[in-house]
Amino acid sequence: MDIPPNQTIYVNNLYEKLSKEEMKKCLYAMFSQFGRVLDVVAMKTYRLRGQAWVVFTDTAAATNALRTMQGFPFFDKPIRITYAKTKSDAVAKVDGTYKPDKKSRAQKNAAARGRKWSRRTRQGFRDGQGGRNGHPMRRGWPSMQAGVSAAGAANAPNKILFVQNLPETSNEAMLGMLFQQFPGFREVRMVEARPGIAFVEYENEMQSGTAMQGLQGFKITPANAMNITFAKQ
Repeated sequence: MDIPPNQTIYVNNLYEKLSKEEMKKCLYAMFSQFGRVLDVVAMKTYRLRGQAWVVFTDTAAATNALRTMQGFPFFDKPIRITYAKTKSDAVAKVDGTYKPDKKSRAQKNAAARGRKWSRRTRQGFRDGQGGRNGHPMRRGWPSMQAGVSAAGAANAPNKILFVQNLPETSNEAMLGMLFQQFPGFREVRMVEARPGIAFVEYENEMQSGTAMQGLQGFKITPANAMNITFAKQ
């Protein structure tokens, strides 16, 4: 019997080498473009590895996510998405039908940790001043100071983007999931001394410009809308 559309999607064939917290962060970043995400449940037990549940506030957002992301290459593995067979705890708590049971204890604990992570990311990002040493920048990449100065000026189009207002917990894998949707993606480079910023490289300026238009203002968390400019060369 077909599963009726609902607010929760079941995602499987996921890359299994990520930690549970990294998996949840990546899925939150990937699916929050379709609507408000109430919860992401992922567990690393043998039986449930490579699987996750993403809970939206409404069925329309879940349906849009299912249709758009079906087969998306998550770390080179095409993900498979269906509607969840049962109502999630997050939805049940909203509509007043939640009844805790012993079998759901593991999922409830995972959901609580996910909400704790969400609260931390919504606190914003540090100003990053006083950092000592970041990654040595690869030849051809702009300096950190050059990237920061890009915020106040319109720089000439080029193949490298400067991304600001990221949550402190962002990482290269998470951002790569967002930016690799656009053709020509090469890599993401973050700066340890300055949480909240990153550089993203494409093959040429047309491709970087397309990515900038597509992700400008994208909210990784409710408090963190990405600000993207061309990096200063």
